[in-house]
Amino acid sequence: MKSLLRAGALVAPALLALTLIPGAATARSIPAYLDRSAPTPVRVADLVRRMTVEEKVGQTAQPAVVTIQGDCNWSGGQLNTTCMKKMFADQHVGQMLSGGGQAPAQNTPRAWAEMINTIQKYAIDNHRLRIPLLYGVDAVHGHNNVLGATKFPQQLGVGATWNPAISQAMGQATSKAVKATGPNWNFAPVQDIARDTRWGRYYETYSEDPHLAGALGAAFVKGSQQDRQVAATVKHFAGYSEPFNGHDRANSHLDMRYFQDTFLPAYKAAVDAGAQTLMVNSGAINGVPAHASRYLLTDLLRRQWGFKGVVISDWDDVQALQKAHKVAADYADAAGIAMNAGVDVAMLPPGSVDGYIDGLVAQVKSGKVSRKRLDEAVGRILTLKFQLGLFDNPYVDPAKADAAVLGADKPLAVKAATESMTLLKNDGNALPLPTGDKVVVTGNGADSVPIQNGGWTIGWQGIPDGVDDPGVTVWEGVKALAGDRAELVKDAGEAVDKTEDADGAIVVVGEKPGAEGVADNETPELAADQQELVDRLQATGKKVTVVVLASRPLVLGKAADAKQLLMGWLPGSEAGTAVADVLYGRANPGGRLPVSWPKSVGDQPMYYQQLPGTNSGPSSAYDPLFPFGHGLSYTTFAVKGLTLADRTVSRRGTVKLTLQVGNTGNRDGDMVVPVYAGQPYSRVQVPPKRLATFTRVPLKAGETRSVTLTFPMSTLAVTPGDINGAGTPYAQSGAYQITAGDQTADLTVR
Repeated sequence: MKSLLRAGALVAPALLALTLIPGAATARSIPAYLDRSAPTPVRVADLVRRMTVEEKVGQTAQPAVVTIQGDCNWSGGQLNTTCMKKMFADQHVGQMLSGGGQAPAQNTPRAWAEMINTIQKYAIDNHRLRIPLLYGVDAVHGHNNVLGATKFPQQLGVGATWNPAISQAMGQATSKAVKATGPNWNFAPVQDIARDTRWGRYYETYSEDPHLAGALGAAFVKGSQQDRQVAATVKHFAGYSEPFNGHDRANSHLDMRYFQDTFLPAYKAAVDAGAQTLMVNSGAINGVPAHASRYLLTDLLRRQWGFKGVVISDWDDVQALQKAHKVAADYADAAGIAMNAGVDVAMLPPGSVDGYIDGLVAQVKSGKVSRKRLDEAVGRILTLKFQLGLFDNPYVDPAKADAAVLGADKPLAVKAATESMTLLKNDGNALPLPTGDKVVVTGNGADSVPIQNGGWTIGWQGIPDGVDDPGVTVWEGVKALAGDRAELVKDAGEAVDKTEDADGAIVVVGEKPGAEGVADNETPELAADQQELVDRLQATGKKVTVVVLASRPLVLGKAADAKQLLMGWLPGSEAGTAVADVLYGRANPGGRLPVSWPKSVGDQPMYYQQLPGTNSGPSSAYDPLFPFGHGLSYTTFAVKGLTLADRTVSRRGTVKLTLQVGNTGNRDGDMVVPVYAGQPYSRVQVPPKRLATFTRVPLKAGETRSVTLTFPMSTLAVTPGDINGAGTPYAQSGAYQITAGDQTADLTVR
């Protein structure tokens, strides 16, 4: 074990030529696939023709790293050479992943780099053709598996920024940290759209609106792949986020019009941004598992959208076709179904690797999966490896890993978290707080790094008990500004008593961290004891500021009458600085809700694009506690002079508009400007308004600026026809009304 790790530490990029080229080959004898001057398609074709069926199938398998650690099951720990031999020398596996919580024995950036270098070198040295590995990781809010890495806000908080530039910067910073530790494939961003707060992955989405989600995800993809060293992944394609009962991975029932017009655009925006890979929905849509859908993965994704990259399954979802969905007779059948549908790579937990590899080899040799289809999948995988430069430089420098990751990009994390802060209520303009006020800081989230980070942090379900990961808590942020005028009180009764003698209280409430199905919640509301604490604090008559750190908009119950209410989302390691800066006026809150906030637990799914109808019962129409796009500021804004460059455009045209935005208050602040489109009537139902474009504009106090925005009419495409929704979406002809603030303009589409 130790000798292997030393080898990993010593591998240097300068040794690559000797590592990859077999024997002492001269330039004349180098195979085409190792010729750096040859075009990638030529290199790929040359390599594919040299490979056996078994070697090709091995390229399509992505086992978890725990399969070669410790007991080669789930123990983790040091690398096990016996299991490495089976994986790489015998089964020719072409890639690995670290799932949530699957780290080296010592979870440091340098140890990550050394471990992955060691695995990479072993795989290359033990492959007849010396093919390097892809290595995947879920870096969904920074390099969140690594102790000491800076944790960015989770995606829903990024949605609240309404700022693609911050999303792009986060993508680039994340890839820089990821690459420094060895992985070259990041399973992010999530392009599912928020629908139902019961769902445990709600916080992993950007928004309930497909255009906002699409814009933020596309920006993340561009940032992630900017340096061409780490591939981004569009997930979970498609329709994953509205399981029929709110539980993760439950089946979705989505009519084709709803699916095409509302779900698909967010994925397509990220695909069009150049994402190199895509991950498939774990569930089923209308009775067909996504991993078995040739329509979804080949007809739509490849032929209609022109996607050229790699399609990967989610965790164990190939075998799930047999065991869970019951659409395959056995594991081999499941492997064949997935491959024929369009899945190129199977993500495999311990215990599932042998069955997949043996089964797919048998499927190919029997003709159930054609050799042409296998070559297609392998060609895409190898293309990605060439695009990422792995044949030329598969290693990283462990000596540089700690400096590249530990505490890196904290200013960006603070900026992102601060821009996400969404002020929902500020009765009497009681905020910002004077630093001289004597305040009690309390609540379960007040001094908790795990709560402010949420799931997918160090461990799959969040930071494990007993593990310390650095971060600035809300208490620490407040203490830094208010000094000894602030006091942390953890006991609820004591907090109420001390608030009686203070100027007010800051109560930070939230949820226990969690991920996926474990985080599903059939009653997504603020816990009863936290409601009670807010209620008792408010009964003191003192100024009480409620800060919510949560994975979703929680029904607030008795806390809904809070006079000062700030939604902080899951803001990451630098949460305390961002929250305190907003509460004390060092920063002006500029976040806006990327989702609708329900009043009651039963109002699910919840989204502003609810279609019109004859319903008339209480709360049967769109009736949130706080609507999509809501958010307050410490200043005031105005929109004036909305004009269209052309009042008539074609269905395939682009709308160009200009408006004046102004800060009419006495504080600098960022103004989020959503522009909506509505139709007085439509042959098929459409929402009363749809987000067409948006921007976030920084404005000095008293400043007015002219802003020009554009959007293609395809943003407003709908599927024509009848109930079967069999048509192709397009923008309808007719009258539209464009709205920004209280300004409107009429548009005619020919």
